[in-house]
Amino acid sequence: MLDRESDDLAHSILGPLSTGQRDRLAAAMAEVERLLMASMVELAPCPPGDPRARSCLRAYARELAQRFDDGFDTAVSNPVDDDDLVPPKGLFLLATLSGEPVGCGALKLHPGAPAEIKRLWVSGTVRGLGVGRRILGDLERRAASAGWRSVRLDTNRNLVEAIRLYRSSGYEEVPAYNDEAYAHHWFSKRL
Repeated sequence: MLDRESDDLAHSILGPLSTGQRDRLAAAMAEVERLLMASMVELAPCPPGDPRARSCLRAYARELAQRFDDGFDTAVSNPVDDDDLVPPKGLFLLATLSGEPVGCGALKLHPGAPAEIKRLWVSGTVRGLGVGRRILGDLERRAASAGWRSVRLDTNRNLVEAIRLYRSSGYEEVPAYNDEAYAHHWFSKRL
């Protein structure tokens, strides 16, 4: 009975609308759903050894292996040790949606050098919702709060969305500051 009444209500709402209006309503409802989902993503520091953090880092490595021209091997990439991602040396930031991990980013605080952002990744399930920009901004704020005046990062040429995010967030391309095997671009930003 409830299903029938629900269907009747839907028909009474949609019946007077043209096909174009129904399409617009469906698109608007989908946008509302995406924006509500974006508002429910939570960011919080997390120990890098936490199973949710490990899950994100495995997904990050799998995606890079698919997107990079020559694959991705964590043994070839410059290491990011867990000890470097806990205060006071740095932190690991986890994004969750309904308790499930959907993104991450790390911050390394190098004494006498700019802070460094590493392992920024967002799940395809929440891409386009601004989660990457939120993670990046939170890492920048935390670096500034810890006393750092600038932050830097490196990235691969195939991560065009990331490059676009960094540039639109005020990062400027700089000469290579490390020997990361997979990096083609190096960026820096004053905080």
